[in-house]
Amino acid sequence: MFMKFTYHFHAYQPGDIIYVHDGSGWDPIKYSERLSPVALEIREEEVKGRNWTRAMIKAYEYVDDTLRMLDEGSVSVDFEPFTLYMVLKYKPKIYGEITETLETQVEPVVTVPFHPIMPHLGHFEQEILARVSFDFYKPFVARKPVVAFWLPENVITKETAKIVTEATDKDVVFLLDERQFIGVNIPQARFSCNKYLCDGKSAFVFGRVHYISDAFAFNTLDTEGLTRAVAEGCVDVFKEKEGIEYLVFLSSDLESLVANPKQLDKFLGWVDGLKKRGIEIVNVAEFIRRKTSGEYKSLPGECSESFRINVKDYSSWSDYFDLSVDGRTSDMRWTGIRREDNVVIHRLYKGRKVSQLWKYAFMKLFRELNRAIRFGVIDMLRAQGVEDLEAIKEFLVRYARIFFREHYEYFELDTSVDYVMEPIKDADLSLALKLGRIYYLMLLANHSCPRFWENIDTRVAFGNVAVISKALIELMELYLEENEDRANYMFLEYMKLLAFPQLYYDYDLFRMKGLEGWETTEKAWFDSLKSEVPNSKYNVITRAALYVGKRDLPQDMRSVIDTLYDLEEAVPDTGHIPGEMHGKWENREWCEHKGKD
Repeated sequence: MFMKFTYHFHAYQPGDIIYVHDGSGWDPIKYSERLSPVALEIREEEVKGRNWTRAMIKAYEYVDDTLRMLDEGSVSVDFEPFTLYMVLKYKPKIYGEITETLETQVEPVVTVPFHPIMPHLGHFEQEILARVSFDFYKPFVARKPVVAFWLPENVITKETAKIVTEATDKDVVFLLDERQFIGVNIPQARFSCNKYLCDGKSAFVFGRVHYISDAFAFNTLDTEGLTRAVAEGCVDVFKEKEGIEYLVFLSSDLESLVANPKQLDKFLGWVDGLKKRGIEIVNVAEFIRRKTSGEYKSLPGECSESFRINVKDYSSWSDYFDLSVDGRTSDMRWTGIRREDNVVIHRLYKGRKVSQLWKYAFMKLFRELNRAIRFGVIDMLRAQGVEDLEAIKEFLVRYARIFFREHYEYFELDTSVDYVMEPIKDADLSLALKLGRIYYLMLLANHSCPRFWENIDTRVAFGNVAVISKALIELMELYLEENEDRANYMFLEYMKLLAFPQLYYDYDLFRMKGLEGWETTEKAWFDSLKSEVPNSKYNVITRAALYVGKRDLPQDMRSVIDTLYDLEEAVPDTGHIPGEMHGKWENREWCEHKGKD
């Protein structure tokens, strides 16, 4: 057969951070994690971890063993940089095995640090993150002319795509979902080497076959069913007749390989079944390299702008597709609002309807906090005489060499302070590195995962709020030394986290329209914020901000929250994430923290 097949695996764990410890900015951050023991069953083994993140990191050893059983270059994998950094920190042996696999066995795919929804961030942050992505992945992709790129949740816009393509001198291929495409009307365009034009830049693009990807990830087809779905259900008769190679592309989270005890073996059996039918397994980037080099035959115009596909702005790979009004995906899963008609949606959680209005408020608040921190960092560097914004950007990109220092040192890349500071060498060294740390804490606090789930009270929401609270407080402390007004402003920004329920009135959320009408009512708003743990009445946003504030706020500001809140209820316990309930939790009622505060 002239059909080719590949699978991409996206590796991402947001972590279980509950508190970031003080630091100067000279070294990578240190933090405390949740102690909430859980176990996963993989093949015949029970893999235990002190929390979900640790259990998944241990599980990666089994996944890596499976990837090594495949033909070289047959599949592709991306590891979110902070995830890979956590593997290095906790399990250096597994890190060594994974990096060797990325270098020799699978196609490494570049992805964004901290897994934010890129188009939901400001242009400045997107530019920093795109450049850091390629810098972090430099050891794996330096010699590759075509590099695949994975945007978190595949949420894409022309602006974001342009930012990414301008961050490298390589040809980029975006790995998306076929439901994101508009006007796939070129003859034989499906499974072909298509182009995407993004504001003057162009990139290659492939869209996964979502229904087969989901069938594997959610275990709805057996090995034979998966084999037939590809080998018989995806045949391009025209290309087979003309002898033209085409690619069936699938993707899912790396977690799909450990979704049940038999999943690893099922994947190996699936690949073996396809190979027996004469289907070659080859990764996306290599498929494009072979097409552009002439090793694979092409349709007239294939791999050029003649094979242009439009991609819907703000589309994704994992939206609430049942609410789509145009047959394509969007980003309403993360906004709580359907873009097409601007209505607030609801979802079912534990058998009841829950308004998703909180997601819109969460996103809007974090955009404000990101902006406050960005302006603060730039303001303080300019006060040091650094007027060139491009120099500040370059410094912030290079600060990744400190934040992820051990990763760069593993590959013998320059992590010296001289290298990091060179773009702003006249600034005060201690202050600049502290500001770099604060900026990266803000980036770390923008994980997409809190807004993925229907309930707000999750370990991932707590983590985002705890980290951005730390960034705000550290910036607040720097300002106290020279500009009390600015320090008070940062305190007011922090107070927005504490007063998250008040945003219903501050943001005029009651004026918005609900899908059924009730989603924007006061009752729906407060019901969605209710605590899921028995030892705190506070919603998770307030709870997490208080948990950090009671430790770190300057004394005068600490006295304010002392009078307004009961700090005994500032606990790191949260509700469980619905998608993690297949784990064997010691406490299945809520995601507690068994450690001492």
